[in-house]
Amino acid sequence: MSAQTDTRPPCPPAPLTKSTDADLLRIVPVRRTGQWAAAVVALVLLALALNSVVRNEAFQWDVVADYFTTTAVLRGLGLTLWLTALVMVLGFALGTLLAVLRLSGNRVLQAVSWGYVWLFRSTPILVQLLFWFNIGALYPEILGVRTVNLLGPVTVAVIGLTLHEAAYAAEVVRGGILSVERGQIEAAQSLGLGPWRRLRRIVLPQAMRSIVPPAGNMLIGTLKGTSIVSIIAVQDLLYSVQLVYHRTYQVIPLLLVATIWYAVVTSLLSIGQHYIERHYARGTAGVR
Repeated sequence: MSAQTDTRPPCPPAPLTKSTDADLLRIVPVRRTGQWAAAVVALVLLALALNSVVRNEAFQWDVVADYFTTTAVLRGLGLTLWLTALVMVLGFALGTLLAVLRLSGNRVLQAVSWGYVWLFRSTPILVQLLFWFNIGALYPEILGVRTVNLLGPVTVAVIGLTLHEAAYAAEVVRGGILSVERGQIEAAQSLGLGPWRRLRRIVLPQAMRSIVPPAGNMLIGTLKGTSIVSIIAVQDLLYSVQLVYHRTYQVIPLLLVATIWYAVVTSLLSIGQHYIERHYARGTAGVR
């Protein structure tokens, strides 16, 4: 006689009590005691530093306010901005040409571009400026014109900074071009676009996403780097405040004037760089 099969439905599980539900759903936050302690220490140190700067009479903030918008300082600031803009435009124009030569199929052009970048990246910018400033010792005349009259301090600054900037710009542009997918270039070739049109219409617009961040850093670096032209008596922002404190002996407040102006302009350039990066990064993940 076979055993009877139990066809009764299984008993439902016992309902969870309120205490059990709370235990299962409770989320325990991660304790970050060390991070909060470090943040408090950093804020305290920052407050002490700011207090010492504001309350220290040696900074002479009243003198800083008096000279901050004087004609000499603003004229020096204007020359600094003009020099930065001109050097960036000329440097990237020459750098783009060097990058194209480096990526060409001609070995001679590749060698010329590589040699230029190697030379100007290997030599300190101060040495380059002093060399161009004393070019008259090597070539007293160029095309019948005396170099003393042809190459003044501002011209020397533009030439020296531009040639130096072009070496770095060439590598930035070359890296941006190499970041473009090969399929994009092949598609442009299949449409019958010529080399220069491919570069202008297809390659460079896509390469800008990789070019803009380092180019922005170069722009800020160039702005601050123009202060080195004061060594050849170009009346930029730093040289202008130096002329003042050599007369008044108020070195610290005049240096603060230059420092604050550099910080203001650099901050504005950083904001502009942010929006330009967003423009060229449209369509990528997380960017609208």
